[in-house]
Amino acid sequence: MPSIRIGFSTDFNLTGEQIGIGTTNPTARLDVAGQIVSEKTVDRGGISTITRYGGFLDESQGLSNTVSIAETTKGNLNSLSGEIKISGEVTVTEDTKLTGGRLDSLTVTGKFDLPHGGSEDREDTPEKGSTRFNQDLGQLEFYTGYEWRTVNSYARPGGGGRGVFGGFGPSPAGSTINYINIHTTSNAYNFGDLRGNETFLHGCASSTRGVFGTGSPSASPVADLDYITIASEGDSIKFGDLTQGSVFAGNMLSSSTRGIIHESTNPTTNVISFIEISTVGNAVDFGDMRQGVRHASQFASPTRGVIVGGYRNPQNANYGEFQSITIASKGDSIEFGSLAAARRGQAGFSNSVRGVHGGGVSNTLTTSIEFLTIATGGDATIFGDLSFERRLEGGGCASQTRGVFAGAYNPAQTNNIEYITISTGGDALDFGDLSFEGNTGGLSDSHGGLGGF
Repeated sequence: MPSIRIGFSTDFNLTGEQIGIGTTNPTARLDVAGQIVSEKTVDRGGISTITRYGGFLDESQGLSNTVSIAETTKGNLNSLSGEIKISGEVTVTEDTKLTGGRLDSLTVTGKFDLPHGGSEDREDTPEKGSTRFNQDLGQLEFYTGYEWRTVNSYARPGGGGRGVFGGFGPSPAGSTINYINIHTTSNAYNFGDLRGNETFLHGCASSTRGVFGTGSPSASPVADLDYITIASEGDSIKFGDLTQGSVFAGNMLSSSTRGIIHESTNPTTNVISFIEISTVGNAVDFGDMRQGVRHASQFASPTRGVIVGGYRNPQNANYGEFQSITIASKGDSIEFGSLAAARRGQAGFSNSVRGVHGGGVSNTLTTSIEFLTIATGGDATIFGDLSFERRLEGGGCASQTRGVFAGAYNPAQTNNIEYITISTGGDALDFGDLSFEGNTGGLSDSHGGLGGF
């Protein structure tokens, strides 16, 4: 067939049944060298820039110009499948909701805004690896598939969640250490022994190491600190000494690195000291209590420690306030709010948001459990009740989700263990039993002071 040339400086070639525009050698039924422009195409880009078009794109596409993909009166043009390659700038307007599948990689040179909210705003069933900014903690956190953790922590096999209880008494005083898995229910298991028989103990912990402050086995307590490795079993090892002689650790709390100790005796003192949990050594002066107490409870967030109630003398009266300190800095405690009723001899614990204390002696022995939002302080709120009235002293530990009360010595020495779900209110439920009877000191590898567990 002959070739027909039409127009000026433009080739229109007809070869057999093939038409070429802009080419002298057409290779297809219609072979266009260049771009076909129409008013109806996207940004007048030309339909010849699209590999396939039929209301949607279904093959590898390269978009190099400013392109808007949106619903129109002529159909839905935002139905895309296959691969889209973008070499230019992409802008998603502020009010646009962008939902996509998996991204293999993402590079951001400017602002990147993660999902955010408080601990109570977390998804009920997050996917493993979900990341968000926790406004209560002021930290990034991620979901391990089992629990939420802050980005400066790590996921341990089994997710942690071991609670440890050391010593018992008061009559007789004992050295036995028990442990539990906080996320299950069962009787406690044998861990090892303290270096001496102790009662009225308290403890604090990082995610790997627990420290017990020796209690008050007699009128002349020994100002020792012992430590254990929480993930393994074994006897305690000497950590160091308190700053004063003939005192005991009346209260202990911690962040992930620093332990805070209210050194106590009879009559009460107001001395606060601290330790670095990853090392061994003597305690160092931190500051003073606003009110020196003994037989109090305590809990912590990653930044703030709170000492709850207690017994003050020479006033010879229960104390009805929360006292708080900033764990990372030195200084005196300040008044932080009020208990529903002044009390002593209770047990306390926390997740990173909410602190809980229960039991003890008000005017009489009590079953009452109260909680406080640690970030804000204020007056205590009623949470629920223990199954029976008792004086627990230091027998509390917690994970991010569950708190455990263990032991008691008044009205009778008991080995009872009960638990609550910290984020909800309600009465304590049966957990199991300790291997001994009496009050005991508790700690865990997943408490609220560690952040995000």
